[in-house]
Parts: sequence; C-alpha cells; structure tokens
Amino acid sequence: MSKRNDTLPSTPTVQVIERMFNLLEVLASREEPVTLKEISEKTGLHPSTAHRILNDLTIGRFVDRPEAGSYRLGMRLLELGNLVKARLNVRDAALQPMRELHKQIQQPVNLSVRQGDEIVYVERAYSERSGMQVVRAIGGRAPLHLTSVGKLFLAADDPQRVRAYAARTGLAGHTRNSLTQLPALERELTVCRQAGVARDNEELELGVRCMAAGIYDDQNKLVAGLSISAPADRLDESWLPRLRATAAEISAALGCPQSRA
Repeated sequence: MSKRNDTLPSTPTVQVIERMFNLLEVLASREEPVTLKEISEKTGLHPSTAHRILNDLTIGRFVDRPEAGSYRLGMRLLELGNLVKARLNVRDAALQPMRELHKQIQQPVNLSVRQGDEIVYVERAYSERSGMQVVRAIGGRAPLHLTSVGKLFLAADDPQRVRAYAARTGLAGHTRNSLTQLPALERELTVCRQAGVARDNEELELGVRCMAAGIYDDQNKLVAGLSISAPADRLDESWLPRLRATAAEISAALGCPQSRA
C-alpha cells in the first residue's frame, strides 16, 4: 500500500483537483469497475476522502457507480471527449485550406464552432497586411445572432429553437446594426437558409463586415463555420465563391457526403 498523502501541503482547491485526477487515472487503468478499497490503496487516499470525491464525480456523471462500493469512468467523459475530438478534427482539416484562402484574399479567415448560445473562434489565418486589427482572438466568444457563423447555426435550428434562443438571450445588441428583434432575425435566417451563406453587417463591431459558409461532417451536420472578416468598405463579393469552395473542401475532408460549394 502506498503512503497516504492526505496531509500534503497544498491549497485546498489544488489538492482536491489533484486527488480527483488521481482517482480518474486509477479508474482509467482498469476496464472493469474498481472497488473503493482498491481505489483507496492505489491513490493513498483515506476511503472516506475517496468516497466523498467519487460521489461528487458521480453526480456530475464523470464517474458511474454500477453497484455499491465500485466505480468506473462515466459517460460524461466520453461526451466531452467527442466534443474535443470533433473540434480538433475540424481544426486540423481546416488549417491549410484557411491559409490558402487567406493568401488569395489577404483578409482574416476565421474558423468558429458553436458552444451553447455563442460561437467560439478556434483558428484564424491572418497577417498584418490585411489592413485591419484582429477583432476576436482565438478562444474568443460572441453571441450567435451577431455573427455570420452564429447565424448559420441559428438557421440550422428549427423555429422553436430560434425563439427559445431569443427568449434566453434577449437578443442584446452591440452596435446600431445589430438585429435585436426576433422578426428581423427570422427574416435574416430565412435569407441564410436560401443562400447557404450568412453575413454580419457591422452587427458585432462597427467597421467590420463578415461572410460565412458552413462546414459539415460525415453525417451532413453543421459542425463549424468558415468566415472572412474585412473592413466594412472592403468586403468583396467576389470572395464568396472561394469561401464556399474552401468550406466544401474542409467538409469533404471530414467525410461530408454532399458537396455544398
């Protein structure tokens, strides 16, 4: 039995997180459920301490308890892992085509995914020669209804979900161009569905316009959006076919069965 480490000097928060990771590592090392006794022995934690942390992890579905006194990894870890895998795959597939598109147009090209009621910027191809500052850094977030990619995701939702989104968020605006009323947003989403692309007309930030096309996976599901950002007076409609072709190329790399170029 390893020496118990319950009294190691550490801040409480760091100590709990460290113990949690140790418990998960023990569960990950075995295919079958592991008893509390064995977990306690392998981690060096007192059984009551291990039980308390495992109980919290069970509530969050990070750990399952198939029967009293035994534990295994929970489905929540699989769900989170699949989300990370999907985003990493999209980013890997998108990076080189994004760089090629940026070389052609010399404006920032952004890759975004949906997370709840926001989009998250996960990659960007840009250079100082683009003539504009980067509006949102990688990891940055923005409301769905204020962004071109966000509108793609809303357009893929059914009307009830769009209304629920509007009720939750209140459709708060950032600029005088922001769509803050549900009827206006619904009309915009109809245009997005018909065109297969979406636009941001200085709705997130004055002086910046965007156009976006969707990226689809092997189930033909919208998983990300590719957008071009440019100064409002320089967004060129001739870029649209290139944007759509690049999004279709990325979708094909993800196994999308249907061309959307």
